[in-house]
Amino acid sequence: MLLVEDDDLMRRSFAVALERYGYELRVAADGLAGLELFREESFDLLILDVMLPGLDGIGLCRRVRETSLVPVLMMSARGDGLDVVAGLEAGADDYVVKPVDTYVLVARIRSLLRRATYAPAPVAERAVGDVPPPSGEGLLVFGDLAIDTGGLEVLVSGSPVALTPTELKLLLEFAAHPGIVLERHTLLRNVWEYGWDGDSRVVDLCVQRLRRKLGRDRIETVRGFGYKLRR
Repeated sequence: MLLVEDDDLMRRSFAVALERYGYELRVAADGLAGLELFREESFDLLILDVMLPGLDGIGLCRRVRETSLVPVLMMSARGDGLDVVAGLEAGADDYVVKPVDTYVLVARIRSLLRRATYAPAPVAERAVGDVPPPSGEGLLVFGDLAIDTGGLEVLVSGSPVALTPTELKLLLEFAAHPGIVLERHTLLRNVWEYGWDGDSRVVDLCVQRLRRKLGRDRIETVRGFGYKLRR
């Protein structure tokens, strides 16, 4: 796990707390050092502060997303500001607002790591469609969108689409309920594993990212309620 945080005291306190929970941690004090570590080593998860010298957390997240789908957790001192939106639009999977309790931080980390290793139940029957099936056990087809639930692959018009673990789990949640409106709080609970009311912006912005990758009309907004996957 890589933690990029410029505040020395906060960086050390996070490192001590996370190592106490058994996580192996590498740390960097600025965005450029974090980017160099990311390129040199393999990490299961990145924790990025938004306000970093040299290369800020938003820019670092964008650079990471150019080559990797590793889960990214952003930390922001302005939970109601533009930092949250910018971080999620850059490709972050979730965020926490500083100061953050250790148990909240660990809960978010565990949720992200579970999403990264998510394996849905196999689909009993293959759907029929005009897209050649991928090499998995179960196939869901919605027009030009094909989801191989065994191999965890997504195709649009026969071409593979790279999704982050969070984007994939969100898509699978929609695919398990095609044509059914899913409320934001339901998606927060089932995808982000929030046991409390969370910020629905993480849902809205993740849906926006899915639309950019799958086509804008694939996921429909039902105003005042939530979203649904078109059959």
